[in-house]
Amino acid sequence: MTMSHATPYGRLKLAALLLFLSLPVLVATVMALWRIGIPEGRTAHGELAPGVPELAEWPLTTSMAPAVSGDWVLAFDCGERCKELSDQWWRLHRALGSDAPRVSRLRVGGVDDALPGAVVGQWAERPAWLEPGRLWVIDPRGQVVLGYEPEADPYAVKADLGRLLRMNPEAPWQAGQELAGH
Repeated sequence: MTMSHATPYGRLKLAALLLFLSLPVLVATVMALWRIGIPEGRTAHGELAPGVPELAEWPLTTSMAPAVSGDWVLAFDCGERCKELSDQWWRLHRALGSDAPRVSRLRVGGVDDALPGAVVGQWAERPAWLEPGRLWVIDPRGQVVLGYEPEADPYAVKADLGRLLRMNPEAPWQAGQELAGH
């Protein structure tokens, strides 16, 4: 092989190597610009920001805000299937394990006795936005974050709630732990 023959071959090899290494960047750019093969970005199973007013504005006979303040709240309308729904959401609450103390359950309506740990309220009047049997996840400030249909899969609700609790960790002073040096 002569020297003149080796130079073009080396350049061709270098060009192929650069093309090979830059190909993932080119593909990612095309995917990002034209939204090809990119998921919607939606991870919640429930309806995000379902258009329900804050908990303090709900037309209840007594204010529930003091009873559940500072907690995440699983609030559900207890209509015809009250006993079944109460049991279902009680089991989900228990399944949260160490995160269960950060979550309160608010049952609105129904005449049956409350299961342990549930706060019970009654509608003063049925609001226009109410769909019977719905479940809402409410943040510690009283904002309704997620809404679920009556037939919602409890495992999907648990996954969403677990994700919310992980993304919003409890501050050490709220967990009853002392701050260092105090």
